[in-house]
Amino acid sequence: MNLELEHASYGVDDTDILDDVSLTLSSGEIMTVIGPSGAGKTTLLRLAALFERPTDGVVRFDGMDPWSLSRDDRLEFRRRIGMVFQQASLFETSVARNVDIGQRVRRPWSQRIRGFIRRVADRWIRSAPTVDDRTLEALDLVGLREAWDRDAGSLSGGEAQRVSFARALAAGPDLLVLDEPTSDLDPRNTAILERAIERARGRDHGVLLATHDMHQAERISDRVAFLLEGELIEVGPPERIFDDPRDERTARFVNGDLLYDENGLLA
Repeated sequence: MNLELEHASYGVDDTDILDDVSLTLSSGEIMTVIGPSGAGKTTLLRLAALFERPTDGVVRFDGMDPWSLSRDDRLEFRRRIGMVFQQASLFETSVARNVDIGQRVRRPWSQRIRGFIRRVADRWIRSAPTVDDRTLEALDLVGLREAWDRDAGSLSGGEAQRVSFARALAAGPDLLVLDEPTSDLDPRNTAILERAIERARGRDHGVLLATHDMHQAERISDRVAFLLEGELIEVGPPERIFDDPRDERTARFVNGDLLYDENGLLA
């Protein structure tokens, strides 16, 4: 799936959150979005995930504008997108069922009913529960294959976030949208999740990731986008954004210089 934002803007009442943003993301590419808090990173991700409709401009997938389609047709596009938030949100059941539900809710109702009947029959026929191969594969990707039968409530915060990523991945999305997925994780869990993100790219998933971690953006990005006050300042490969940015505001941000004065205004 190829994602394109063309002159996309988003505002609430009289407040502009994103202003005239244009960018593209291809399959098999990781783009990280950096910028200070309040720059519009999460809003950009919500537009890409079809959670919000732009107030101006257009969001396209494979050349089509999902917002110009019927609700059912737009839902088909949303089923091709997986999103992981900053905080893990798991159900009070096993790890495997948490991952599997990401696949089931994307299926048409007829397939869900057939799957439910099949699972009930399996419980009667087999003494041990069965686990979907795609669920195990996704858990293996985040290093939790052997934890498939654990209760989700027993997981650490880092493990729970890895399960959230596995749930998004198991559904087979064309696009992964990740909103600061490692911001609360320790170095070990961060490294595991970064490896999983890179392996997802190797499977031709497109990845759009917001982060405050500049080192992470350097490590895993194919391209980096810098947002400031809702404006896309520049996009480029990480070596240029961090070593030779074209815009002075980008240079100040990546070098850790203050962008705002004591009144909260752009300096």
